[in-house]
Amino acid sequence: MWRFSGILLLLMAADVSAQAASGRVISLETALKTAHAREPELRQARANTELAFRKVDEAGAPLLPQVNGTASYSAATANSASTPGVVTASGGKHFYDLYDRLSLGLNATQLIYDFGQARGRRNAAKENAASQACEELAVGLQIEAQVRTAYFDARARKAMIVVGSETLANEERHLAQIAGFVEVGTRPEIDLAQARTTRANARVQLIHAQNDYEIAKALLNRAMGVEEDTAYDVTEEGFPALDGEDKSTEELLIEAQKARPEFAALASQVRAQELTVQVIERARYSPTLSAQTGMTEAGTPSNGLGWNWNIGLLLNWPIYQGGLSVAQLAEAHATLNGLSAALDINRQQIRLQLEQARLAVSGAKASLEATEDANINARERLKLAEVRYAAGVGNAIELGDA
Repeated sequence: MWRFSGILLLLMAADVSAQAASGRVISLETALKTAHAREPELRQARANTELAFRKVDEAGAPLLPQVNGTASYSAATANSASTPGVVTASGGKHFYDLYDRLSLGLNATQLIYDFGQARGRRNAAKENAASQACEELAVGLQIEAQVRTAYFDARARKAMIVVGSETLANEERHLAQIAGFVEVGTRPEIDLAQARTTRANARVQLIHAQNDYEIAKALLNRAMGVEEDTAYDVTEEGFPALDGEDKSTEELLIEAQKARPEFAALASQVRAQELTVQVIERARYSPTLSAQTGMTEAGTPSNGLGWNWNIGLLLNWPIYQGGLSVAQLAEAHATLNGLSAALDINRQQIRLQLEQARLAVSGAKASLEATEDANINARERLKLAEVRYAAGVGNAIELGDA
């Protein structure tokens, strides 16, 4: 009866895993692809990158010809009005007849020279777009890290279900053995109570392991950006060691500064702000020269429209703007100083993260061999305890501890 009860409990304990195994199976590669396609933060970062590149087009628009068309229509009276200092002949009568007037125009303007202000703004916009592209890449790597963390956590939780199932099966076997000893009177009743308590604790641990696995898969769903149930299983594929994980911090720091997108994003922001400072400095005292041309056709429709054409140059030279340019330049310098400091902070943060990760990998490798030794010794201790208990030398507490 005890053996049948143990088999039944094992079947109940493996219910969640069996349901997951009967459905779809998700590998790490599938989880990463799903996250790249569906994770909302990554989609938002892509939209921001597209927005930044559109701003580059906007910043370059002043360098191209500007063409505007105009059209106006009006109906008005033609009564004469006196002007101070001017003698006009007027009959003193006012008429209410309306006269139509139509005006059509086409104007074109081309910037000729502005001491590099427009090109500087476009170059600054390009650096900002490059920075946003790096930030998008950084978001993608962050999402990948979250997916990997959630995936490996789910794998660990799944392994704990196997451990819990094996533990429960072992306790069921011990309970059946102890029940036989108690029945023939070779062991006291307290051993049977101890075995039942141990088996109950094993059942509780297995239930917790099952629940933790489902929670881990729910967290994996969030990392992937999906809104689905957890009726799937994760694979147990192995992964090789990463190239260069045993390098020194200084060597890894050089590689990180080249590869980390958030560092590249800040560097692009610094360059963009430097260009912005240059543009503001030029705009303080530099004029802009533009060419203009236009064609108009106007008059009353009944008498026919008359056309005219004009061409000219426009020189705009800001002389004094109430201290606006001085304030803008000071603001730009302050922003540049802040970005430079942020770049240094990021470099130091990367160094700290590299040192922590390098030490964590080194410690994990060192603990693998010791953990394996502990596992072998624990199994051997359990075998010895079982033999001692069967021989009547050991007790139930010793067996439970083993």
